[in-house]
Amino acid sequence: MESQGTPEPTTNFDYDPQSFLCENQALTLATFTITILYPLVLLLSLVGNSLVLWVLVKYESLESLTNLFILNLCLSDLVFSCLLPVLYSSIFFLTIMTVHRYLSVVSPLSTLRVHTLRCRALVTTAVWVASALSSIPDAVFHKVVNSQCTYAETRGLLASVYQHNIFFLLSMATILFCYVQILRTLFRSRSKQRHRTIRLIFTIVVAYFLSWAPYNLILFLQTLEKVGVIQSCETSQQLHFALLLCRHLAFSQCCFNPVLYVFVGVKFRKHLKSLLQQVRPCHLQAPSPPPMPRSPGAFAYEGPSFY
Repeated sequence: MESQGTPEPTTNFDYDPQSFLCENQALTLATFTITILYPLVLLLSLVGNSLVLWVLVKYESLESLTNLFILNLCLSDLVFSCLLPVLYSSIFFLTIMTVHRYLSVVSPLSTLRVHTLRCRALVTTAVWVASALSSIPDAVFHKVVNSQCTYAETRGLLASVYQHNIFFLLSMATILFCYVQILRTLFRSRSKQRHRTIRLIFTIVVAYFLSWAPYNLILFLQTLEKVGVIQSCETSQQLHFALLLCRHLAFSQCCFNPVLYVFVGVKFRKHLKSLLQQVRPCHLQAPSPPPMPRSPGAFAYEGPSFY
């Protein structure tokens, strides 16, 4: 006869508090960025890019190809900040602006033929069409799962990530090549603005790389997780946490661009000062000299107008 006091067998479950902590940190970061960071980026992008557009339309000549690129870059940043981060127009315009700057500095005569109205329209339209076509795979491979928009299949994620990586590497290689050639040309010149231009170019390259390189790297590591190369649960949680940080850093560039490309320019500061003097009350305005007359197309061959 068996004893009635014998305890029943029990099953022990291991509890990993570190796993819950990592998930809780990722959830806290996601909540913070959605409620605070995204509205802040949207506000800064709207204010900064709207000021750039206002100054361009009011004070600058849109017959300049450089000004036209800056205008479209501002528009693409505004579209990007308004919850449309799948568009590649900002990266495309940044790259083509660099190529144009390279041709203007290294081989000025080669850019004469692209300043016609037809060429400007074709180049601008081509960039927007290419950006829209490049965004189609992201739209096709996404679907709503558990109230979240995510990739329907692993191959869709892989295709999207590899496309991001290829565009980043090609644009970065193009930008680096152009700026190296620009710096070589500027070092041989005797321009008084050489050092200021070099500092500006260095800032542009570093900011672009620091904004997008971490995000593209984490995206590539995420594909290794999806195909089974990375199988550690802790590593997967760290990748998810890093992806949130790097994504927000990359997407915040839409509000950095006005500072990097325009606000450091001497001409823009003068235009902005004049603009602020006009919107101030009349009794607070200081008398300013009348603006210098400007002939149509005056900036068509001067390179970056705001620099």
